[in-house]
Formats: sequence, structure tokens, C-alpha cells
Amino acid sequence: MRARQALWTEQRGWSGNSEGPADLVLAFGGTRAVTNEKLWSGLSARHPGAIVLGCSTGGEIHGQDVLDESLSLTALSFAHTELRCAEAMVDATTDSFKAGQKIGTNLSAKNLKTIFVLSDGTRVNGSELVRGIRSRAGNEVIITGGLAGDGPRFGTTYVGLNGKPVPGRVAAVGFYGESISVGHGSAGGWDVFGPERRITKSKGNVLFELDGKPALDLYKNYLGDDAKGLPGGALLFPLKVFRPNCSEEALTRTIVAINEDEHSMTFAGDMPEGFNAQLMRGNFDRLVEGAAEAAHQATLPSSGDRVAVLVSCIGRKLLLGQRICEEVEAVQDVFGNNVALTGFYSYGEVSPHAATHCAELHNQTMTITVFGESGSA
Repeated sequence: MRARQALWTEQRGWSGNSEGPADLVLAFGGTRAVTNEKLWSGLSARHPGAIVLGCSTGGEIHGQDVLDESLSLTALSFAHTELRCAEAMVDATTDSFKAGQKIGTNLSAKNLKTIFVLSDGTRVNGSELVRGIRSRAGNEVIITGGLAGDGPRFGTTYVGLNGKPVPGRVAAVGFYGESISVGHGSAGGWDVFGPERRITKSKGNVLFELDGKPALDLYKNYLGDDAKGLPGGALLFPLKVFRPNCSEEALTRTIVAINEDEHSMTFAGDMPEGFNAQLMRGNFDRLVEGAAEAAHQATLPSSGDRVAVLVSCIGRKLLLGQRICEEVEAVQDVFGNNVALTGFYSYGEVSPHAATHCAELHNQTMTITVFGESGSA
């Protein structure tokens, strides 16, 4: 595998050297950048024959830098690995499972090793999407990726596959054969506080009641003055969700919308009735440690060019603020300087769970996928 990187900014244009034929181009950019039709259409001209996959973000990761409204480009060429791409469209969260099934069906094959998926970030129930992919591709296939972002605005998000990026798209690339090497890791670093409560009324990713009481009212009571900025302020106070007596399999869930009339909260993934929920909050050092832990989980391919795709949560970026580069630097410290870094800040991360090894939607994590290829120079 050969990896080349380039970066576009409004002020400087293109820097770096990634031009030439490639098999796969990963492009992560701010909303203005990915909706710039001239800029995006030029990616195929820069890389003839490549699958071009990318999305809008809450911030771009390029090397050890974290940027906004740039376009981070990584061009990958493989010697022995076959690639295929697939896409599906969603109009509402209820389409999520079927979209996943379509992706999984179109990519499924005996020699399928891994799937990297990018999804619209506001119309999709990420849990159902991943469940749909797994139902057709199988639980043995490594599935990673993330949900597109729109900065801290939670407005329209965009996903591109070869053509113009559009809202409502789910797009994925499948990697086939024994030569592709994939490492993965996912960790958070958030601390729990307050009592555990039972989810007593929910529907999919919409939470109505905790312990028989309106969920939004309870949430506001605990947050106090911090509740004034909802739903954006909720990024700093996610929920830990888990089966009773199975806290080691917990997932973190982030609020993406609230409904004052229904006293409900909509999350990026499922909030199953009967599960427990507990508030979480972060501190700088623990979040940086979580990023390093994700890197330690991700086994590095032994030789050749290696690329780590970092998908971290917009909530982490908002909390870390000016210290945001520290979590990326923590990853680089684990990997060393011979692993190229790219990625983005997302509205949800996809990776196998560290405890169950089954692909899930995560929130508020640093999720890492490392690609390499055996037999490559």
C-alpha cells in the first residue's frame, strides 16, 4: 500500500503531494469545502480511477493538526487488495436499517475483510445502520467509520461517493483479500456522575422517560445552568447506556435534538427500554488518555505505508477547545511518526466494541482504524 496526503485551505490552496492514480481517496472537509462543487469535482481529476469517499465534518484531522473548513486528502494505492463501493439514501431515521442492509448486501463476499462507512450525521440512526450492515455482511467483518458533521451547528451534513456530496447519503468501501491489514480501537475517557436510572419509555433513538419521569426534565434538573444551551450543550454531558449488570458493555450516547413539547431527547443511536442510563462528563486529561488507549488497542500492520483514520466526536472537540490537538498528539505518540494520520470530528463513530468485538455506533469516543497491506513495498 502507498499513501500520499495533501491539504486544501481557503487561504493557501493545495499543499502536499497526493496527485496521481490511486485506488481510494479519503476526503474530509468543512461544510463549505465539501459543497464547493469545483473543488470536489477536481478530486477525481487529481486521482484518475480512484474511488473518492468523503464527508463534511466538525473539524478535520491532518497529521497532528486539527483544522476547520479545510479539505484533508489521503490517496491510497493497493498492490494486492480489491476494493468495492456501495451507497444508499435515507430520508428519515426509519430508513437506517434498510440502508445498512443494502450496503451489507452489495459489499458481502467470502473474502470481504473490512468495511469503512460514512453516513449522513443527522438523518440516520447509527445503531440501526450498523445493525443492518452486520445482518448482511456478518459479524466477523470489521466495520468502522463515522457519521458526517456540520461543525457545532447540527444542521445539514454531506457524504460524497465519487460524485457530488449530498445530504441523506450512506456510502462505504469494502476491502477484500488476505493482504489488507486492519487495526482498530475505540475509547472515551468520560466520567460518570449521578444515579443510574432505568429507561422506562423510548422508541428507537428517542428517549421519553427515565424511571417513569420525563427524560428531558430530569436531564435539565441535573445540568442546571448548563441546560440553557441545549441541544448543543448536551455534547458536554452524554449518557452512559448499558444492560443492567453489564456495564462493561456500555455505550456512550449523545443528544442530537430535544423536543420541548414531548419532553423527549433524540440521540445518535438506540436508547433501548429496560437499559440503564447514567450521566457523564469529561475532563481534559481523561479524554486525552482515552485517545491514547484507542491507539494502544489498534494493532499496527507490520510493514509498508500505514494510515490511521481517526474519527473523534465533536463533543470532545468542544470540551477540549484549544487543547484539542493534544488527543491527536497522544495518538501519534503511541504510533510514532511513521504512521500517517487523517480523519475528522463526527456526530457518531463506528467501531467494534472493545468488550463484545461486535461493531457498534459509539458517541464521544476516539475511534481509530489503521490500514496497511502485507506484501507492499
